[in-house]
Amino acid sequence: MTLHNVAPTHTPPVLAAQAVMKSYGPTQALAGVSLAVAPGESVAIMGASGSGKTTLLHVLAGIITPDAGSVTFQSIAGPLRVNEMSEKERSRLRRESFGFVFQQGLLLPELTVVENVALPLMIAGYPRREAEGRALHWLHALGLAGLEARRIGEVSGGQAQRVAIARAQVTGATVIFADEPTGALDSSTGEEVMSALLDSTVSQGHTLVVVTHDETVAARCSRTIRMRDGLLEADAARAQHPAGAQFLGAGWEQQR
Repeated sequence: MTLHNVAPTHTPPVLAAQAVMKSYGPTQALAGVSLAVAPGESVAIMGASGSGKTTLLHVLAGIITPDAGSVTFQSIAGPLRVNEMSEKERSRLRRESFGFVFQQGLLLPELTVVENVALPLMIAGYPRREAEGRALHWLHALGLAGLEARRIGEVSGGQAQRVAIARAQVTGATVIFADEPTGALDSSTGEEVMSALLDSTVSQGHTLVVVTHDETVAARCSRTIRMRDGLLEADAARAQHPAGAQFLGAGWEQQR
């Protein structure tokens, strides 16, 4: 099993939440959560349904804004107060700096594999040839060479999730957010997908924040946060361990 290392503590956090609160009607999803996520860290957020873990992920990613508190992202240009951004600014931030992998992938079935991966770049204004060239690089790196022209319905569930990972990575995202990325997969395929996700993110010095119910997935991360009733119940980092799988850029080599 690969355990990815915690980033050095002297660097400023890439993400920081301070006393974040969020309610939906009478239900308080977040009740004053504070945490900091270091660059290069892999963080698993766990908890029972309704504990607030997905809401926390969405607040950190700027998908929703908190009712109170702050979220700060350390961009190349300096710190950005995400909760004070307009919807247009947050959309740009998500498009340029964040990547997303969801349980069902949310890929477009009418597009080919390479078109799905290239889509974020094309939306950002890249020429089709350049966008698809970058997409091909990531597909090859994630072990999907030869599947470029297939539709999503013509690939397996594990392959589709690796397509989703390639799409999340193609823009050069600093932080990857994943919500139950292995939840719809069998244990063996889930292990492969988690390896691909970690090795294409943390091994490159980027940051992974993943919501999961799976203790096996959490054990692969360098830190596990447990939530209960909208609060952090536990926050534990694991001892560093040498990475056992390498992401080589031109091809993903899996060690199982």
